[in-house]
Amino acid sequence: METIIEKYRDLVVQIATPYSLGTGFYLSEFGLIVTNEHVIRGNKSVVLKGHAFEEHLAKVLFVDVHLDLAFLDGSGINQVINGAICASDKVEIGEEIIAIGHPFGLKFSFTKGIVSNPTTFRNNLNYIQHDAALNPGNSGGPLISKNGEIIGVNSFSIIEGNSIGFSLPIEFVKQNIVKFISGGEVISAICGSCHNLVGEDQIENKYCPNCGYEVKLPNVVDAYIPLGMGVTIEAMLANLGYDIQLSRRGLNSWEVRRGSACIRISYHEDTGLIMGDAYLCTIPKSNIISVYNMILKENYTLDGLTFSVKGQDIILSLLIYDKYFDDQTSKLFFSALFEKADYYDNILVEEYGASWRPEYQ
Repeated sequence: METIIEKYRDLVVQIATPYSLGTGFYLSEFGLIVTNEHVIRGNKSVVLKGHAFEEHLAKVLFVDVHLDLAFLDGSGINQVINGAICASDKVEIGEEIIAIGHPFGLKFSFTKGIVSNPTTFRNNLNYIQHDAALNPGNSGGPLISKNGEIIGVNSFSIIEGNSIGFSLPIEFVKQNIVKFISGGEVISAICGSCHNLVGEDQIENKYCPNCGYEVKLPNVVDAYIPLGMGVTIEAMLANLGYDIQLSRRGLNSWEVRRGSACIRISYHEDTGLIMGDAYLCTIPKSNIISVYNMILKENYTLDGLTFSVKGQDIILSLLIYDKYFDDQTSKLFFSALFEKADYYDNILVEEYGASWRPEYQ
C-alpha cells in the first residue's frame, strides 16, 4: 500500500476556487486533470497545487454536469510528472480500495476501505459503493484498487451514513476522454439533454446544435466578484503584491507565501473575526524548553501577533475584528505578520533546531 500511495503523491492535486476546495488527479497520457464538475463549477480557471510543481492557474476545458465530471488543462505539470496510471473497469465486491484526496483542505491524505457494492444505482447512474471515508475536499480524487489502478472518481458520501461513499466508475471518465479528443480537444461540455459533446466552435447562441437544449460552456461563466469583507481583504493582499487569484482557497479563505512561510487567512462572518495564521515550522525533538522560552518571551514584545503551538506546528497568528479592519490597519498588521513569519521561521530552524514543515503535507 505504501508504494501505491507514494506513486500517487505526484499525481493527486489540490484544486482551489473562490467557492470551495477539492481534489483532482493527473493523467499524463492525455495531459488532463480529472475532477468533479461540482468542484470547479462557476469557474473558467482554478488554482492547482501539488507536490511536484508550483501552484498555478489551470483552465477548465470540459464539463459533464450529468456525470459530475470535469477535465482541466494539465499542461502546467506534464513536464514534471511522468507516467499515467492504468485504469481498470473490473471491480469486485469486498475488494480493498484506497481513496486519496485533500479533505478539509489537508494535504494529501488517504483512507482505506472495501467495496460494498460495485454497481449501486443512484441519481440514475451506477456508482461504486464503498466504506472508505470521504469528507469535504475529497471530491474529484481517485479511488484506487489494491493493484494501484484507478477504478473510480470519488464523488459524494451520505451524511451520517457511517462511511458510505460513492465513486463514479472510471469507465465513464474514459468514455468522456474519447469524446473530448474526438471533438478536437476544444473547450466543450456534454449536453444535459441529448448527451452529445458540444464544443465552443459548435454552440449556437448557447444552445446545443443537436437538440436545442441550453448548454453552458466553462469559458462563459461569470467572473468571480468578492463581496463584503472579501473585497477589503483581497484589496489588502493586492496592495501587498500578492496574486489574488492564486491566493483564493475557498469561501472567505486565502493562502499566501512570504519567503519560506505559509500564511492562511480566513474570515468568519458569524463572529466577525479575521484570522491570519502563519505555519512556521515544527518543534524539535530536543531543546524543546528553549523553544518554548523563546516564543513566550517574544509574545511579550510582539504587537498584535501571538505565537502558539498546535500539535507539532509552531504558529504565528493575527486576530482582528472586521469592524477594526480598514485599508490602513489591515495593511499595517498583515504586512507585519508576513514579515515576522518569514523572519521567525529561519530563527527557529537555524538557531533552535526546529524543522521545516513539508512543502506539501
